[in-house]
Amino acid sequence: MASKEPLTNRSPLVIPCSYLTTEGNKTGSWRFLRPQYEEKTSPCSAACPSGEDIARIQMLTAQGSFKEAWETILVENPFPGVCGRVCYHPCELQCNRREFDEPVAIHTIERFLADTASRYELKFGLDKLAAKKQKIAVIGSGPSGLAAAYFLALLGYESDVFEALAEPGGVLRWGIPLYRLPPHILNEEVSRLQDFGVRIHCDKPVSQNFLKEAKKSYDAIFLGCGHSQSLPLSIPGEGLPGVEDGFHFLNKIRRGDIPTLEGTVAVIGGGNTAIDAARSAARLGAKVMVIYRRRQQDMRAFAEEVEMALEEGIEIRELETPVEIASQKGDLLVTLQKMRVAQEDLQGKARIKPLGRKREKIRVQHLFIAVGNTAAEDWYDLPSKTRGVTKLNNCVLEHRSREPVLVYGGDLAASIKSVVHAVASGKEAAMALDVLFKEGPKAMESRLKSCLVGEGPSLSMEIYLGGPRAKRNHSIVSYESLNTDYFRFAPAISRPRLLREERLQSFAEINLKIGGSLAIREAERCFNCGLCNQCDNCQLFCPEIAVIRDDNPQGRHINYDYCKGCGLCVVECPRNAMVLEEERL
Repeated sequence: MASKEPLTNRSPLVIPCSYLTTEGNKTGSWRFLRPQYEEKTSPCSAACPSGEDIARIQMLTAQGSFKEAWETILVENPFPGVCGRVCYHPCELQCNRREFDEPVAIHTIERFLADTASRYELKFGLDKLAAKKQKIAVIGSGPSGLAAAYFLALLGYESDVFEALAEPGGVLRWGIPLYRLPPHILNEEVSRLQDFGVRIHCDKPVSQNFLKEAKKSYDAIFLGCGHSQSLPLSIPGEGLPGVEDGFHFLNKIRRGDIPTLEGTVAVIGGGNTAIDAARSAARLGAKVMVIYRRRQQDMRAFAEEVEMALEEGIEIRELETPVEIASQKGDLLVTLQKMRVAQEDLQGKARIKPLGRKREKIRVQHLFIAVGNTAAEDWYDLPSKTRGVTKLNNCVLEHRSREPVLVYGGDLAASIKSVVHAVASGKEAAMALDVLFKEGPKAMESRLKSCLVGEGPSLSMEIYLGGPRAKRNHSIVSYESLNTDYFRFAPAISRPRLLREERLQSFAEINLKIGGSLAIREAERCFNCGLCNQCDNCQLFCPEIAVIRDDNPQGRHINYDYCKGCGLCVVECPRNAMVLEEERL
């Protein structure tokens, strides 16, 4: 029942008002959980053999900071223009964006940054460490040798690179077709290394006698000679006219000795050399087939290269192996043994056996053999002794008292034969030598372990030098730990390429350039896993206004006097760049 008392007789409503600040009530004392900023490792970086800081590279590219992104690559890899073209990009296979829509086109961005640096003649500003007294000889100017010399220069060491041929580059110059790697790209990157202080001496073949003399002048010798000797088929008839080594065929083309091929060409093998030889032969007018003893899915060649070979009309004959070659009326008659899959190994690769005596004869005009390569000289072989030998992931060091250190790198020691693994081998060797000279052999493994990207095996030069990356947590960001509510579905860019008909008419580069707007759009798709990109979610969602922006490298800090540890900032961080830990008393 409503009161009948006049309004004027009621007591006035009194609202208490304080004239003092409430900042004295430090509510952070209630907290038992503490949020904090903690950057972590992206899975793409951990999967990159050269350990590039991919999440940061993409973030800088998305911001339009192309020079800074390019220099971030150069800290870990001196060949962004080369690797942006020929790397098989294992990073993309681990990209968290794969679980969302499509992986980020990481290698396309890398190539864009290298092309942009070339176009605007950018100079990189990496500073060398103080000069060291030790000198290193580098044998071979392939990707491992050049990378070793580059990183040694960065660490303050003088080195001399000795190359047997007239121009540097090794397999990059003589073994990779022009349509994948134009010569001017390699020349620019080699010139940048020379400007950085790398000395290259061409037409200097190395023998065991040269090695003995070099030991008198150098404190260490890096052997990056590569696998330049092709393996034989060891079957009757492989010495007949018309049978040629696939790598030698690619070498001739790169030297300008371009033959005309007519009729049918068969290429034996399933690696990158076999596919490169097949695609090169197709450009010279031949009908080409690749004969492989296992299945197409078991090929060691990069899947993308195999796919483009099929697009270009190259036939792949699976589960067949040659057992005899004969000459007949100017042609080659090749006897092929049919094979069958006996079982699969743990990686799903087929183990094969002959399918009885089921055979087939094919007639071809040319046959290229590309079944693998090995070291050209016995003295390149890894040491059989274990005393005074340290085996790392991508190189092997032989160190004995009163003897120069001998380092085996590149194809001689790397677990996987690829350009980017060769780069990783050169970097690992440079870091290992630096530790060996300064701290001794016992410190090598533990010191390098501290420089692993994630759980390894990739190493980071920035971590080794104590840069900002060294402060990151080694744990790898999983897709489940991201807050994907803040990301929109967006397909990866479609890389522009020459049409199939255009490809077969010349050795022009197949993959075309992209512009800055496309590069930024693609880089914006990156989740930047584990990195803070200043999105301000932590500040916007903090109910205590305890996140304060400032000028420190992090860009913000948490005022723990008032943070109650609710964890909203951690939950709403899209990139998992924060953690919530139990408060320590």
